[in-house]
Amino acid sequence: MSDLRLGLRENLGQFSLLVLVNAFVGAMVGMERTILAPIAEHDFHLAAKTAVLSFIVVFGVTKALTNYLAGRLADRFGRKHVLVGGWLVAVPVPFLLMWAPTWGWILFANALLGVSQGLTWSLTVIMKIDLAGPAKRGLAMGVNEFAGYFAVAGSALATGFVAARYGLRPEPFYLGVVFVVFGLLLSSLVVRETRHHVIAEAKLHGELPADEMLSQGEVFWRTTLRDANLSSVSQAGLVNNLNDGMAWGLFPLFFAAAKMGIEEIGTLAAIYPATWGLAQLVTGALSDRVGRKWLIASGMWVQALGIMIVVLSSGFVGFAAGASLLGIGTAMVYPTLLAAIGDVAHPSWRASSVGVYRLWRDLGYAIGALVAGITADALGLPSAMWLVAALTCASGVVVAVRMTETRRPHETAVSGAEGVGRGRVSIATTPPSG
Repeated sequence: MSDLRLGLRENLGQFSLLVLVNAFVGAMVGMERTILAPIAEHDFHLAAKTAVLSFIVVFGVTKALTNYLAGRLADRFGRKHVLVGGWLVAVPVPFLLMWAPTWGWILFANALLGVSQGLTWSLTVIMKIDLAGPAKRGLAMGVNEFAGYFAVAGSALATGFVAARYGLRPEPFYLGVVFVVFGLLLSSLVVRETRHHVIAEAKLHGELPADEMLSQGEVFWRTTLRDANLSSVSQAGLVNNLNDGMAWGLFPLFFAAAKMGIEEIGTLAAIYPATWGLAQLVTGALSDRVGRKWLIASGMWVQALGIMIVVLSSGFVGFAAGASLLGIGTAMVYPTLLAAIGDVAHPSWRASSVGVYRLWRDLGYAIGALVAGITADALGLPSAMWLVAALTCASGVVVAVRMTETRRPHETAVSGAEGVGRGRVSIATTPPSG
């Protein structure tokens, strides 16, 4: 352990490998984004939007609960073991989606997918934070989320293309078999354990004072409510995925109602995560320079604007413009939220805090699907989308009012072990609430 070093350059090989693994993680969920809502209506004759969006509710709840456990499992059993376990859970998913005889089987597949995503995506995040150190944390998260969501876009586009030529099932889900095989092989055979890096970083911080030693319950409540910065991050993450859940479930139906074909819907479904993914290469690194707070607040407002433009549009160009803005706003928020958690949490409880944040963030999928589905059934698709836009705007206001800046200015000027040592006080303790 004495020769371990923190930093992206020092760990470039393993970091790059984890980027590739997370691309396969994102591709697994991307294969549903274009075609699963149409499958619900076409193959299973579900009319109520709440019923159609039930697969997102199941996915969101299981992923959220697994996120919460992932950090604790990673601390107990090691990062690599949990990552491989997540891929093993994903093995049946594409086959269930191909051949499900009833909608209940689709829901079961999404429960497995949620568990898998909670383990695999959480672990790629935690492992990259372990490797990167404090100086380039925002960049690390930007690259991680770029890989995942650009792959979501590519998978959504590919499944739409296949579905337009061969039908909704089973051919589009053949891609999922490929994603599972490569993700599992890479994680099992090539990825290395990173827990030693976090132990080394914690030692460079020095011993955590007795009054800062936190139980799991204390980490949960600090991240959820008590710490103004951590709780602001958690609510913003929840609302971000609330609007993503709405976009995942309602956008394809809204586009279909506007007479878009399955290929056009696939392209539109890809524009949002593709913009989101690419822009994170800029926004993650930008947060290391300009700070976290205002990127998060303004990103929520840009998301709200994107949803509004989609609702007000009636053709492909307007839909694409709104989806692009939604992607840009999400890119401003997504890696920055994770970097802010890393700013605040001590290495000894950071993985658990990330798990709590991701619990609330991915419950947003379920809440968004329920809110959007119930509102759409009662008042129509546009009303549901207007409501989600309003909630997104309000979340940005909460961040602007309650959150303080978490990035420490000196962290951008140092790297590796030296940076960790200099950043000892600000990183090892939670910034004051305010």
